[in-house]
Amino acid sequence: MSIRPVKRLIQSKPTLEGAGVHLRRAFGFGNTKDFDPFLLLDDFRNDVPEDYLAGFPWHPHRGIETITYVLAGTVEHGDSMGNRGAIASGDVQWMTAGSGIIHQEMPKGDHVGRMHGFQLWANLPAALKMTAPRYQEVKALDIPEITDDDGTRVRVVCGKFWGKTGPVDGIAAEPIYLDVSVAPGKRKTLPVETTRHAFAYVFAGSGKFCNASGPLAVPTEAVKWLDTTPPVEADNRSLIIFDRGDEVTVQAGNDGIRFLLVSGKPLGEPVAWYGPIVMNTQEQLRQAFAELQEGTFLKQP
Repeated sequence: MSIRPVKRLIQSKPTLEGAGVHLRRAFGFGNTKDFDPFLLLDDFRNDVPEDYLAGFPWHPHRGIETITYVLAGTVEHGDSMGNRGAIASGDVQWMTAGSGIIHQEMPKGDHVGRMHGFQLWANLPAALKMTAPRYQEVKALDIPEITDDDGTRVRVVCGKFWGKTGPVDGIAAEPIYLDVSVAPGKRKTLPVETTRHAFAYVFAGSGKFCNASGPLAVPTEAVKWLDTTPPVEADNRSLIIFDRGDEVTVQAGNDGIRFLLVSGKPLGEPVAWYGPIVMNTQEQLRQAFAELQEGTFLKQP
């Protein structure tokens, strides 16, 4: 068995999206090779309602899937096919945009104003870019949670892990999407197939990845470019990109650690991307935006 070394450790960066939603972007709108088949990860945790209530009004998508995982508050959604609904704490919405959909997502805080969650974009292979749109909405109680002997807890949103299968199915890249909690001071090794690209995103506590025996001797990117001290631990809002191997090892810090662990089989296809539409060629991209202008973008009744 080989432990995956850490390739890069990055802090998510503040950005504005939608109608003025303040969030943190872990990756996206750059080189997608290290993350293939994934394109973007946004962390929209926020405790200030004025910073998120404007939401994400009506906008199109084509050629991708969006995965929204809510930890606190709710996200109300509607789309061009007439679907309406809301996802709340612990729920997941997996939307396959396929040939095209126009939808909106409007976050609402909980009773103390918290709106916490994540949105991940997964690419669709060329053969499925123009597939029919569909939703998979999964309630918190339907997501299996496993507790290991050492107290490690894993929620399995998608894929197979430790003998459990997540409720989201029929996804081309066969992703595995896990919410992992490791108790304070514990060291844990988790299997990840060698053929997959994998990343972790820490959102509570801290810990050391890789062999967990010392400071990370890896290239890093920092928000503050004057900070020349490499991080010793991955803490809140840290993205860890792993190199090849078949295991991920983490040593939890004094407060434990909780992170998303996501992996998928690379598509290895060209990416033509502008805003909410991701195709394989510039010509396909131009066609999509021309159809938006002409009113022929939506292919499904």
